[in-house]
Amino acid sequence: MSTDQALESERRGGILTLRLNRPQQLNALSHALLLELDRTLETLQAEESLRCLILAGAGRAFCAGHDLTEMRALRTAQAARALFDLCGRVMQRIRALPVPVIARVQGIATAAGCQLVGTCDLAIAADTAKFAVSGINVGLFCSTPAVALSRNVSTKRAFELLVTGRFIDAPTAREFGLINEVVPEAELDDAVLRKAAEIAGKSSAALRHGKALFYRQQGLDLAQAYAQASEVMARNLLEDDAASGIEDFLARR
Repeated sequence: MSTDQALESERRGGILTLRLNRPQQLNALSHALLLELDRTLETLQAEESLRCLILAGAGRAFCAGHDLTEMRALRTAQAARALFDLCGRVMQRIRALPVPVIARVQGIATAAGCQLVGTCDLAIAADTAKFAVSGINVGLFCSTPAVALSRNVSTKRAFELLVTGRFIDAPTAREFGLINEVVPEAELDDAVLRKAAEIAGKSSAALRHGKALFYRQQGLDLAQAYAQASEVMARNLLEDDAASGIEDFLARR
């Protein structure tokens, strides 16, 4: 276990857990925490031994969004834009990371915390977890969280959450498509580690090829999507992992 003022990391073989470590502030995303996340995720981009990343929060909450005390102190549009640009860069680094990222969610995930959940590739939540994009309740529309939310949840459901600021429970979040799985709170760690281990056991080359293509093709028309998918599958097929995996399968048959 390595510990930073705002971020903890724990490594188990190819599985790395990054834990937001501001429990008294419900893991609100301070400027310092965002900078640490940004630097860490940039470093992990080239970590070839990494197979899966878990993003978690210390204490009783996953993440309560931006630190409102810090936000209130911003006096210029330039300073505010720099903060949101930094947060956006962190979200994009999660998406660009070549391995799957799992959100481990307990307590609340609100505003930019909900954005983190929507940005991660997979999300497993305790049955007591709550989700909201509740900035509207303090006069601030959650425009940046809306980017991640609207890429997980249908348009009308996402917009309703954004304009009402209402909380939804974990089963509803699963129904909406924001998370993958709901488990009893006491079983959360086991469920997350089980999923991470399942992923870590797969071909590293296939995961790296596949994650990048999965998101890239979503913004393309059908012909372009198939063209890029064909190119990626062709490269993947020539990897040693695929060659040995296919040989093993054929030998078993």
